[in-house]
Amino acid sequence: MAPIKLHVNGKINTIDVGLDTPLLWALRDALGLTGTKYGCGMGVCGACTVHLDGQAVRSCQTRVSAAGDKKITTIEGLSDNAAHPLQIAWIAEQVPQCGYCQSGQIMQAAALLARTPHPTDDEINDAMAGNLCRCGMYQRIRLGIRRAAKGANHAA
Repeated sequence: MAPIKLHVNGKINTIDVGLDTPLLWALRDALGLTGTKYGCGMGVCGACTVHLDGQAVRSCQTRVSAAGDKKITTIEGLSDNAAHPLQIAWIAEQVPQCGYCQSGQIMQAAALLARTPHPTDDEINDAMAGNLCRCGMYQRIRLGIRRAAKGANHAA
């Protein structure tokens, strides 16, 4: 293992992990950013979604070596004070139930709104299809995204 530099939430971090380490574990274990969740470990549930240069990726399937010099944003970096339009909308629409999938849901939705500021229901459904919610809060998730789309700037 050699020291690796990662640009996470606006800060350069140097960590000691193998290049084949999943980004999820580098974020959680090496950097203590536990908002990104381990769900399935296969990239199909979306609980581990983070942004690499603004694109939503599954951090359980993304190796540290693939992060390179890209900017990584986790749920902790989306907003300093939980004031991102999606975070506000999530509370207003009472989206979270158990909450486990919510950081991944919000990160996936933030990537959608960054590229499509006013998505249709079909665009929301397509973008969010890979993020599973065991509590079945899909209607409220869609309402939260719609509410946020009416809000402010979505650049994350």
